[in-house]
Amino acid sequence: MTDQQPPKIEFPCPDYPIKVLGDAGDELHSLVIEVMERHAPGFDQTRITINESSKGRFQSITVWITATGEAQLHAIHTDLRTKPITKMVM
Repeated sequence: MTDQQPPKIEFPCPDYPIKVLGDAGDELHSLVIEVMERHAPGFDQTRITINESSKGRFQSITVWITATGEAQLHAIHTDLRTKPITKMVM
């Protein structure tokens, strides 16, 4: 058995996806935009994808940023998790 290490990310990492799952609605979308603008200013908002759950109660929002380091990614995840409308950040 070999010790497998997770793949290392080389920074800066263009086209780094971040997916946010949460309660459907404008509040989630606004939160994602606000957090991304704070931590990855100038990210391409035209590439945002939004998918609804089958009953429309939840949404997944995916954005692509240029990741500059682990501190940036940690800050994004922390800020997105501050609101109860956010269920998961990947």
